[in-house]
Amino acid sequence: MIPVVAPYGSWRSPISTTLVLGSWVSRWGFIGSGDDLYWIEMRPEDDFAEVVVRRSPDGTTADVTTPPLVPRTTLHEYGGRCHAVHGDIVFFSNFPDQRVWRVAPDAEPIPVTPEYPEEAQVRYADPDVSPDGRWIVCVRETPVPDGEGVAEIVAVPTDGSAAPKVLAAGRDFFSAPRISPDGSRLAWVCWDHPNMSFDSSEVRVADLDTGDGGMHTSNAALVAGGPDESISQPRWSPAGELHYVSDRTGWWNLYNEDGEPLAPTEAEFTSPDWRFGQTTYVFVDDALVATWSDRGGSHLGIVADGRVRPLDLPYSTLGGLAVLGDRIVTSGASPTTGIEVIALDPESGDLEVIAPASEPDVDDRYLSQPQPIEFPTGESAVAYGFFYPPRNGEHEPPEGELPPLLVFAHGGPTGQTDTAFNLMTNYWTSRGIAIVDVDYRGSSGYGREYRRSLYGNWGVADVEDCANAARFLAARCDVDQTRIAILGASAGGYLALAALAFHDVFTAGVNAFGVSDLEFFVRDTHKLESHYVDRLIGPWPEAADVYRERSPIHHLDGFTCPLMVLQGSEDTAVPPSQSEMIVEALRVKGVPVAYLLFEGEGHGFRKIENHVRMIEAMLWFFGRTFGFRPADEIPPVATDNEERLPPLPPA
Repeated sequence: MIPVVAPYGSWRSPISTTLVLGSWVSRWGFIGSGDDLYWIEMRPEDDFAEVVVRRSPDGTTADVTTPPLVPRTTLHEYGGRCHAVHGDIVFFSNFPDQRVWRVAPDAEPIPVTPEYPEEAQVRYADPDVSPDGRWIVCVRETPVPDGEGVAEIVAVPTDGSAAPKVLAAGRDFFSAPRISPDGSRLAWVCWDHPNMSFDSSEVRVADLDTGDGGMHTSNAALVAGGPDESISQPRWSPAGELHYVSDRTGWWNLYNEDGEPLAPTEAEFTSPDWRFGQTTYVFVDDALVATWSDRGGSHLGIVADGRVRPLDLPYSTLGGLAVLGDRIVTSGASPTTGIEVIALDPESGDLEVIAPASEPDVDDRYLSQPQPIEFPTGESAVAYGFFYPPRNGEHEPPEGELPPLLVFAHGGPTGQTDTAFNLMTNYWTSRGIAIVDVDYRGSSGYGREYRRSLYGNWGVADVEDCANAARFLAARCDVDQTRIAILGASAGGYLALAALAFHDVFTAGVNAFGVSDLEFFVRDTHKLESHYVDRLIGPWPEAADVYRERSPIHHLDGFTCPLMVLQGSEDTAVPPSQSEMIVEALRVKGVPVAYLLFEGEGHGFRKIENHVRMIEAMLWFFGRTFGFRPADEIPPVATDNEERLPPLPPA
């Protein structure tokens, strides 16, 4: 086939929004119990509703939970691990009422925690079941009128016969309660304001008694952690020895209970615990198997004799681990393969795909491959990313034309890019639009020093890195320097707004539920992050001048190019007022601005029709901004001051 010459952005692509969204099935939270494997599956066709799925040894799967029961916790707002399994009985936090429920074969589901009115819902997360199956231990948060919720670790009888009993209290946050194999000890992680768990946290251990008076703890003691050490994932070996991950050397490495490093290396064996229930290492019989990340991607191997022995796998990105008999279960993806669930024998290396990737078959001619980049930024600093050039076997650009560029700014801001096959990325590149996915300073995966280099510099260093990534690619003549957009969600949305306010590199931007006024945000966010910006910017109100200086809403003179804003009406992390302030200000200023408010959505969207509208609206916006006509039929987006947009070329 002779390629059709067409401007970048106007290429016809077989990768539709329907195909993209259909590929977004996710499976996580793997738990092996006996011969069965359990996981949480999120399905785009059901508005990304979650279901507990059981896979039997013969390969058949069945839904353990059915509506109106939905396994999802909202504790810490970001949720995470909400389920546990003992034998063939599943326990989980139910999204509508946040109670812990029990589902047993051939029995009606029953709640095992008390009922509370909707306005005073008690939330539970990160459960662990005692070896004898009598107790669930989990994190609980109880709301306080006009105050922050109270966090505790509680024990709940698995038959619901008694009210929860408090095992640990008195700290601002708890996570990861884990019972030893003989049921005699309990470990957990705790930390306090103004820290996040990845700033400063502790692992503590107490004796556990389950006598006639119910479960209770005694002799609680600090094992590791403190003012400048982050702890993650306490876990017991089959012999009852505690293990954990610490960044005391500047890298998140594995340690045993005596504080001995198990495989000291400049690599990360965990990532920030924004969500409950990371599982990056497990025990298979006497072997410790772990995943870790470095600049070369994710790896899996056996930890022994002070080092890690990597296993040869065809994946660059790996998910959480579980044990199923003598095999490891995880999810894996590569630049050419979507996320699939695999079972691996760590000794022989034998690998079985037990749940294939959900993405449709797309010809390689439409798929862009990531190119790692490392570029100078700041004062003698270096930042990282992945560049995806346009690719479409049916089209080529007019001679001399360079493609527009979308700069992706991840959230967190401690997030991390990866090279897992992503149809969303190829949605853009197959239409003739280049992508760069930036791991700006503050990202995870490069050690504590890189992660903390954003402290005091939020809205400065990260924005500078995104701008310099665009400059780097423009200087190489990979992209058109007059057609560069930045887009991000949450912390990435704030980054996008700050980039438009403080840099002249970008000619368009998309902000999805990002902060526009840091002063307002610091007074109006949820408990987990209520002091996070103390580290990123400075203590409030002592650093009020800095908050104002970094807030895009106070630097409207810098906004000269078009902006699209996407917002959920029920977002509690970044409320709609944050978006509406900047939208109204730019309307008055005369800047082209499009605002899409999605009813019923929170911090991230779930309804399939809203995702379709969001993706298509962005394509329309970039076409209208960069002067190309998309080949797709897209309803236009209402835009204030649209007359100031450049004219489109003739149809």
